[in-house]
Amino acid sequence: MPCEDIMEIKIAPSILSADFGKLREEVESVINAGADIVHVDVMDGHFVPNISIGVPVVASLAKFVTAPLDVHLMIENPEKYVDPFADAMGRDDDGAVRDVSNDYIVVHAEACGDLSDVLKSIRARGIKSGFSVKPGTPIELYEGALADADMVLIMTVEPGFGGQKFMSDMMSKVKWLREKLNMGSVQSGGNLDFEIEVDGGINAETAQISAENGATVLVAGSYVFGADDYKSAIDSLR
Repeated sequence: MPCEDIMEIKIAPSILSADFGKLREEVESVINAGADIVHVDVMDGHFVPNISIGVPVVASLAKFVTAPLDVHLMIENPEKYVDPFADAMGRDDDGAVRDVSNDYIVVHAEACGDLSDVLKSIRARGIKSGFSVKPGTPIELYEGALADADMVLIMTVEPGFGGQKFMSDMMSKVKWLREKLNMGSVQSGGNLDFEIEVDGGINAETAQISAENGATVLVAGSYVFGADDYKSAIDSLR
């Protein structure tokens, strides 16, 4: 059964599908078009079979971006990189301290030795913590880490490349998380603003499916950045 109460939906365009030759213009355009969050896919070529961007690009984004950053670390040993990315996110265009309290760093549960420890280290930097699981990973394995997370990202494609087909069977994980949230399991950790994020194959149709099952943040790359009208694309996802 779909989730009866569809929550407020936030749209997080993934810059993986942006034109990096004019990245600032692209990011400012999607924010002006109504994007709530800017999703940044960091890939190391080891944890996933692709290489994307790293700390310098995140530092450049932080200098001008006016929406929260959602930095998704698809990398091995993410605990080694929490501080470098947090440092990069913490300075604006004038070199002043940037408010990171609405930003996220999301790590993959499969890549962490002790997931809760990594999540706590993210929160210690004043940044919201999140973790993600690949399609083949049962979310139930990480129930104990929910109290240390502000968001869980459910991958609805195999991580690594954009433009893949939405895996609808991943909605069982979204529903499981929503049920835990509704039962108070997550709130017991002191967090009333827990987000359930979905990433992969998001379009107008799959956005509706995701929302009905309890997702609150939708990552969309090619659907937004490949559109002629960013605002129309973003509006169609709500």
